[in-house]
Amino acid sequence: MPQLTLFTLQEPWEEELERFLRSQQDSHFSYPEVGASKRGAPPGYTADHNRVRLGEGEEVFERAVESLRGWRMFDIGWLRIFPARASIEPGTTIGLLARHLGFWSLGACRIVYLVQESADVRRYGFAYGTLPEHAERGEERFTVELRRDGSVWYDLYAFSRPNHPLVRAGYPLGRLVQRRFARDSLRAMVHSVAQNTCAGC
Repeated sequence: MPQLTLFTLQEPWEEELERFLRSQQDSHFSYPEVGASKRGAPPGYTADHNRVRLGEGEEVFERAVESLRGWRMFDIGWLRIFPARASIEPGTTIGLLARHLGFWSLGACRIVYLVQESADVRRYGFAYGTLPEHAERGEERFTVELRRDGSVWYDLYAFSRPNHPLVRAGYPLGRLVQRRFARDSLRAMVHSVAQNTCAGC
């Protein structure tokens, strides 16, 4: 069976996705600044920072943590991770399958670090970084936080630059996809937390 490529006109079979993921298990990160999202974007990268308020209180925060652990921020219809129940811990490798206009794209990432803070602001989350088989190179951090005023937030931070020639050539389109993901991911978390909170009423 031929090697599955980064861009394809047909939706890959599950067996192909599994083979793609296995091929990435021993890959190194595609950028040298691993872990830099703890501090900010390194020189030469584009940074994106988006936040949305999810509600208030301890219960909402716990719902938000569970939503993050369940990868609910990817419940956006046109993008999914595999395996669907990937464990959130450093070293976990995941695949990303996105549907665009007329084609599909594959990417691979690996979790770099966890965020577990309980000082003035309680935070939970993680960051993953890109592997060589990804259209971009860089890092993305997903966190939820409970602030001192009781408000609960979902925070999405990323730095990136093109990794594939087609992405470099179509940079404006790539930026549109990134903004679309941020918008849809925030909506997905709002929906997930609201749905879970209501279910517990």
